[in-house]
Amino acid sequence: MSTLRLWWGHWPTWSGYAAAGLSLLYGGLGLYWTVGGGGFPFAPVDPAHASGSILEGSRTEVLAPIIAALGLLGAVVAWLMTRRARPGRRSVALVVFGWAMAVGLTLLVPDYTLIVLVAFAPLLLVFAFTGVPGDQGALGDILYWHRTNLIIVFVGGLLWAAATLAYRRRIRGACAHCGRRHGPSRQTLLRWGRWAVAVACLAPLPYEVTRIAWYLGFPLGISRDFLRMMQDTPGMLEVGLGCAVASALGGVLTQGLVARWGEVYPRWIRFKAGKRVPPALAIIPASIVAVAIIPAGLMLLWTDEARGTWALYVPSLFWPVWGVALGAATIAYHLRRRGACRHCARGHQPAPEAQPSVDERPVRHEPSGAPAPPA
Repeated sequence: MSTLRLWWGHWPTWSGYAAAGLSLLYGGLGLYWTVGGGGFPFAPVDPAHASGSILEGSRTEVLAPIIAALGLLGAVVAWLMTRRARPGRRSVALVVFGWAMAVGLTLLVPDYTLIVLVAFAPLLLVFAFTGVPGDQGALGDILYWHRTNLIIVFVGGLLWAAATLAYRRRIRGACAHCGRRHGPSRQTLLRWGRWAVAVACLAPLPYEVTRIAWYLGFPLGISRDFLRMMQDTPGMLEVGLGCAVASALGGVLTQGLVARWGEVYPRWIRFKAGKRVPPALAIIPASIVAVAIIPAGLMLLWTDEARGTWALYVPSLFWPVWGVALGAATIAYHLRRRGACRHCARGHQPAPEAQPSVDERPVRHEPSGAPAPPA
């Protein structure tokens, strides 16, 4: 664990090299696909194995050379970001290219695969040993190459975001690890966080209401024939209900980004009451959901299958808003909770003092025969 923390603590150093390596790999694959190699991950396939990516169904002879060019150029740009950062036109161009790659690879190219993996990770772990129930016989029938490629692309986008962020901070003369120069006060961050949390909790409500209504037998926003089809499909309504319940529980947990129990364990959590909540316990899962939910919603902007029924289409259009709001609330929480940087020693945001639990509070012993204190 200590080795992992040490490795993660140096992300501003290795993220640029990692982005360069992955870009070089895809640049080489792009050349391979251009000359006729197999396995092009965006080629047209049967509907059962098609992804929801904006690039799905592209012609190999058109897209493969673009992947090759962007991959090889990206490898050079990411490598330059690992060099000494100096303000100027070249640095601006590198930052613009880096953010474009990060946004494209994390938010535009992927589909709903990421949020499905987050929501059903425990089940997928079981399926790896038991097999997938129903017509799909193995885990490979779910995570086939078209989908696995989107996961790799998403990871590449995160690497580009980290590399560009670190490079941009070095240009500004800020710490590459924390980015500190001058920041908003704790009260300002808390105010921003409350607004962001409110939006993040309201945005998924249309999705939750429709899925719960369908499970209870109300055809809200759909025809009765469509509801009957879902009722006749084993597990279909249950999956929708499970997603709605998970979303609602996530809304409750989102409140912790601005509530005191998100910083100090409450009394009803045994053995932890009054102790400080590790910031990573909230930041990591909230960040994953925030980033994964955005491409799942954007996917429907270029998908025509569900547009005839508003209840299948409209609720998901709020997902990008949900992701942005959750991301903003998470950033505010992180900035509010962070202490002095271990690398630059700048800044000190004092965390709230942990309140001792009832069992931990000192007991005052009165001398024998002393009168009891007034109530």
